[in-house]
Amino acid sequence: MTARRRLHLAAHFPGVNHTTVWQEPRAGSQIDFASFEHLARTAERGLFDFFFLAEGLRLREHKGKVHDLDVVGRPESLTVLSALAAVTDHLGLAATVNATFNEPYELARRLASLDHLSGGRAAWNVVTSSDAFTGENFRRGGYLGHADRYTRAAEFVATARELWDSWTPGGAPRPFAHHGRHFSVSGTFDVGRSPQGHPVVIQAGDSDEGREFAASSADVVFCRYGTLEAGRAFYADVKRRLAAYGRAPGDLKIMPGVTFVLGDTAAEAQEKAAEIRRQQISPQTALLMLEQVWGRDLSSYDPDGPLPESDPDPTGVVAQGRVRHGDPLAIAARWRALSEAKGLSIRQTVIETTGRQTFVGTPGQVAAGLAEFVAEDAADGFILVPHLTPGGLDDFVDRVVPLLQERGVFRTEYAGPTLREHLGLPLPVWKG
Repeated sequence: MTARRRLHLAAHFPGVNHTTVWQEPRAGSQIDFASFEHLARTAERGLFDFFFLAEGLRLREHKGKVHDLDVVGRPESLTVLSALAAVTDHLGLAATVNATFNEPYELARRLASLDHLSGGRAAWNVVTSSDAFTGENFRRGGYLGHADRYTRAAEFVATARELWDSWTPGGAPRPFAHHGRHFSVSGTFDVGRSPQGHPVVIQAGDSDEGREFAASSADVVFCRYGTLEAGRAFYADVKRRLAAYGRAPGDLKIMPGVTFVLGDTAAEAQEKAAEIRRQQISPQTALLMLEQVWGRDLSSYDPDGPLPESDPDPTGVVAQGRVRHGDPLAIAARWRALSEAKGLSIRQTVIETTGRQTFVGTPGQVAAGLAEFVAEDAADGFILVPHLTPGGLDDFVDRVVPLLQERGVFRTEYAGPTLREHLGLPLPVWKG
């Protein structure tokens, strides 16, 4: 390992979150194709590996109403990426598609089609769902138990790969048959082997089950952690698991989602970062996030006042379609300890506890921070989540990418036409 090991970069087009600043004058549409095109073209100008599009299958609800931070009217991801294939030449195109409420043949066909249309640049971010709220949109409803979501996803990915491998490298279709716990399918796949063999598979998740699924099945891991030390621990743990599946460390790229704030001086960058956090967590949003932890209506509380003295209701549900992370009682205890130690209000506590790992500083400081994570085996690269749509990557590409190139840790041109070549991933061995 050397400090000059090259890093990978991807651009995330935000979905439902509290990262995007909606009220900023420079903020644009979250649903117009021009916004997707702007961010994708910027990422390609910056020689990024891929463009990553988030997606949900149902509008979330909070206290029976559509969640304020949901995007209403966004087109389906693979459709958007198919259109972006026509206005980009090298950039990888990654779609979030749920493995719980889709079927292997149909999705394998759509992904293989995107891979052909783009010349080998397709990727699939595999996500799962076990909640009946999302399932109400589908015939099978919320039938899948939480414990089964990764076993179904792993079999789904394996089945899709069997379908992609059912065509020989020479271009001949062969019958396929898969009979497993979750799927029993057979026939002839009607889309030829794609330019990169298989679309790249991305997995998002930090749980133990998610890490094991990534080690067995994924090409890229999209994860979150807040410090260099946490990154090194996650990196070592996931890479260690690869050997059990006959895989080498380079066969899986670990790319945490991060934000960045640039300034001409370190002090200016810190001031901008603080203002962005205040914009991201409005008084209304602070109460909304508090209610999600406490499990009940807290609209009577002052966001500039103290945290509730009462404990959360572990069984209370105010949000539908949102995964509840962690033990509410434990989260409340941490928040109270922080609030009391620093004299923080509800809003200030939420601002301090809900931030993603962020690189803040001058362009040189941000470039150095990114390079350090990779040099210290805390990441193979990063998925950048800008706070502005669609122009949030412009300054990074103009001011940080050239410095990464000067350091010798980022490409100066694309190595080849396919996403696997960008990522330095081996072509899949044909298993027909």
